[in-house]
Amino acid sequence: MSSSPLNIICLATYFKGVDFIRECKSHGAQIVLITKEKMLGEAWPRESLDELIALPNDANLDLFIHLIGLLARQTRIDRVVALEEFDVLTAAQVREHFCLPGMTSATARLFRDKLAMAACARQAGVNVPEFVPLVNHDEVRQFMERVPPPWIIKPRSDVSAIGIKKAQQPGEVWRAIDDLDARERFRERSSHYLLARFVSGEVFHVDSLVNNGRVVFAGANKYGRPPMEVAHKGGAYFSRTIPHGTADEKALFEFNRKLVKALGLEKGAAHAEFIKSDQDGQFYFLEIAARVGGAYIADVLEAASGVNLWREWARLELADQGGKEGRREGGTGRKGDAEAGRSGDAETGRRGEGGTGRREGKIKPLRKEYAGIILSLARQEYPDTSSYSDPEIAYRVNKKHHAGLIVQSKSLERVQELLNQYSARFTEDFAAVLPPLERAE
Repeated sequence: MSSSPLNIICLATYFKGVDFIRECKSHGAQIVLITKEKMLGEAWPRESLDELIALPNDANLDLFIHLIGLLARQTRIDRVVALEEFDVLTAAQVREHFCLPGMTSATARLFRDKLAMAACARQAGVNVPEFVPLVNHDEVRQFMERVPPPWIIKPRSDVSAIGIKKAQQPGEVWRAIDDLDARERFRERSSHYLLARFVSGEVFHVDSLVNNGRVVFAGANKYGRPPMEVAHKGGAYFSRTIPHGTADEKALFEFNRKLVKALGLEKGAAHAEFIKSDQDGQFYFLEIAARVGGAYIADVLEAASGVNLWREWARLELADQGGKEGRREGGTGRKGDAEAGRSGDAETGRRGEGGTGRREGKIKPLRKEYAGIILSLARQEYPDTSSYSDPEIAYRVNKKHHAGLIVQSKSLERVQELLNQYSARFTEDFAAVLPPLERAE
């Protein structure tokens, strides 16, 4: 008995999730992508899309709901998936409006609000730098008397280092509050910011996949330079795998599991960041997002482990059909067998077409190697990296005004050696510096 395909609406304010779209399509899903006009010209996998729709760049929730309501008149909608950080809350609100399965807006807000996620992390027993919302002035004053500077002023809802400022004196904080409260947009005023203790140290990130509330795959990497430093001072961005099986890796994975559980993520991808304090050697939580990490993090993880976060996430979404994909040809035909393998048969650990082995509810990496990335803004529109010819180069970034290379090796020392070599060369060959963003564009 043939079953109908899954109909998925993907939301992407920025160019993300190509592998997710292709994987869903390879399993017979019908895919509609809704993006913004500024992203319409990007290299979307149009051969895997049943429809591509661009909304105005300033489109609000009402317009998304209206458009999806029109689409739903002709086609039953089964899933709404946010491929990008800025779409997480919108997708949740759309699901609630149409009574669709998936993350609710209450959970989505926890992953979008740095104040809420910090409070949840602290309740879950994860170290968090002291913080206070920029709301009650007495509390802000008491915080600055209690917590020694420097401090960080950061927006509660933006990503990466956007809008973050460092303050050394109370006067800088009060001036920042006055400047914020003078802004025209209410959502950019001081109550949408928080003040936190600045912790110096190395910054790590854990990227994971979650199914039924449990982390089924995780990888831990370390930034070569803190993202905030790269955003404010320019220069190359680095990230690389950390040593497998170490105490640091185990601690990071445990903190990530606690966060996922505390914030209530049931299914999807997560990107969490932590800092290891130079002062006390402890890990402190920075932030977490319900998405695949940006800046080619997924590609680095795939080079090191063989696990593609986007494709595996797609398989988790498709598996929600209650085995419909595997039964498409009665569960006995070649396609049905391949689908079962690709969707990750938890009982047999079968490896499908380019997929990974799964056993006991986990996604097993095909290899435990090491990889790293160097990425820089480039003064050339299309920088030429052909003079970089080491055999460990696994991927070359192809993006306007960006130069980037991903390297892969069984040796972490070799990965680090190449990243160090490329750092000096990138500065000479490509590096460009732009002022840090005050808000997302």
